[in-house]
Amino acid sequence: MKALIKNLIIVLVIFLTVAGVFALFSQPVEKEEDISLTQLVQEINQGRVEKITVTGNELAISFQDGTKAKSRKETEAALSESLINYGVNRAELESLDIVPEKEGGSMGWLFPAAMLFLPVILFFVFFWMIFKQSKSGAMQAFNFSKARIKLFGANGSKKDRTTFKDVAGLKEAKEELKEVVDFLKHPKKFLAVGAKIPRGVLLLGSPGIGKTLLAKAVAGESEVPFFHIAGSEFVEMFVGVGSSRVRDLFATAKKAAPSIIFIDELDAIGRHRGSGIGGGHDEREQTLNQILVEMDGFEGNTNVIVLAATNRPDVLDPALLRPGRFDRRIVLEPPDINDRKDVLTIHCLGKPLAKDVNLREVAERTPGFSGADLANVANEAAILTARNNKREINQEEFLEAIEKVLLGPERKSYIMSKKEKEITAYHEAGHALISAFTLEAEPVRKISIISRGMAAGYTLKVPAEEKRMKTKSEFLAEMAVLLGGYCTEKLKFGDITTGASNDLERASDLARKLVKRYGMSSLGPVSFGKKEDLVFLGREISEQRNYSEETAIQIDKEIAKFVKDAQNRANKVLRKHKKTLEKIAQTLIEKETIEKEEFEELIKGKKSSLKKAKPAKKKTAKKK
Repeated sequence: MKALIKNLIIVLVIFLTVAGVFALFSQPVEKEEDISLTQLVQEINQGRVEKITVTGNELAISFQDGTKAKSRKETEAALSESLINYGVNRAELESLDIVPEKEGGSMGWLFPAAMLFLPVILFFVFFWMIFKQSKSGAMQAFNFSKARIKLFGANGSKKDRTTFKDVAGLKEAKEELKEVVDFLKHPKKFLAVGAKIPRGVLLLGSPGIGKTLLAKAVAGESEVPFFHIAGSEFVEMFVGVGSSRVRDLFATAKKAAPSIIFIDELDAIGRHRGSGIGGGHDEREQTLNQILVEMDGFEGNTNVIVLAATNRPDVLDPALLRPGRFDRRIVLEPPDINDRKDVLTIHCLGKPLAKDVNLREVAERTPGFSGADLANVANEAAILTARNNKREINQEEFLEAIEKVLLGPERKSYIMSKKEKEITAYHEAGHALISAFTLEAEPVRKISIISRGMAAGYTLKVPAEEKRMKTKSEFLAEMAVLLGGYCTEKLKFGDITTGASNDLERASDLARKLVKRYGMSSLGPVSFGKKEDLVFLGREISEQRNYSEETAIQIDKEIAKFVKDAQNRANKVLRKHKKTLEKIAQTLIEKETIEKEEFEELIKGKKSSLKKAKPAKKKTAKKK
């Protein structure tokens, strides 16, 4: 579209220029009279001539009345001599203004020639541009069905190449991919024992976990051509283009075999067929059909491996996942604390770190962070350092960057009133207090009433150890902590605010999962409801009820019971440790931020008595 507008503007300028030139030179010009020397002498004697300009033998005559004429002098003689011979009055001749000028030489014909050939040149340029545009359009039409692939060859610079050493963690995934790369490099040792090359490798994991980075590492490690394309680049609005591009992609890879094809975001074209969206001849489905045929049709691609990545394996078509297509599915999990430290180390290369930087502590404060999140933390720390005009990144910038990535930047322009500040302080103190006096809850790392993002205040909790599973008691403790702010507002001020809306939403959602998904209620080990995904949107929009109305009433009662029990548990802790709550809240109002060490000092005596009382309670229960 931009190219078309540009060409139209150029054509318009050309036509306006041509029209202006012709309009300029098509104006009627007054014709100069050609007179003889005798007549010129008569005019001079009568005092009518004002000026004569001599250019070679040509005479340009200007009269007193403004008219002009031209004449020619004798070749051999001077103008004054010729005029005297023809009888000019000497007195008139002396008063006459005679101006000699040099002849124009070769430049004299330039302007007439330019006026002659300029229109021809302009029309030639115009038609050349039209021809060039039509030629490029024809070439685009021929290339429309070609796959827009990017080739990463083995001849690239080793300095800019990504290898498995640049990928921290993901040990099992790297081992699987190293085997694939080794198969392409040394196929004979596998073929000698009857092993077949895998047709496809599917990388599964949440966004930012490192799927594309691993694919880049495979491209860097392998010494074979690596073809990269995104799933969305196959499908166009024209019928048959997607499948044509798939054929072109595999044909190109076969010519360069052994080779690797990497399809990023496979779910863009690999979604479940027969969803009723677009009918049986939907363009996306035809593209998927062509991929299925190319991967495991009558023609076997023995030397072409297809590597793909997606974060939505649940919406992929079953035909893609069967053996013979994507033989291997590699699940990428979030990094643990050791892997997070290694990831941070890689992303801090080239950054000037101060001596007080402890990446282990940063890794401890970032549970659940993906590789992309950790890269963002390192980058934000560097940005904060530059903003503060420092030359080295300190631990302070890393800790600030974690909170910025989690919650957003500080809202320094937002000034809370004295009443809002007090409510926020007690709200966050309630969360922290219940977390501290509930054994199954996560320990508090930091409390703050400085606004960040959408939150007026926040309480950061960090798990003591990495966990992949959670117990029912841990879920109940988490619900009590979530309701801590709500219960504190009601207990302290006798009223509630909108600040607890997100806490209530999360607590209710957790209670609903306990009943309907995890089977942790009195209704028994039964999962209620069946999720329905709308395939082309890829998200859960409805739930099929596979239970009766009576069961629905019981589910609602169980959810309400879980929330009510969590509220009672929170109220019990708050009433028991009311003085400690006041102490934490007043400290927050005064300092606005409480770190882990100071918080533990505030609850030190109470916490130790709680730990001593807990085993005694268990012992009594056993005797009973």
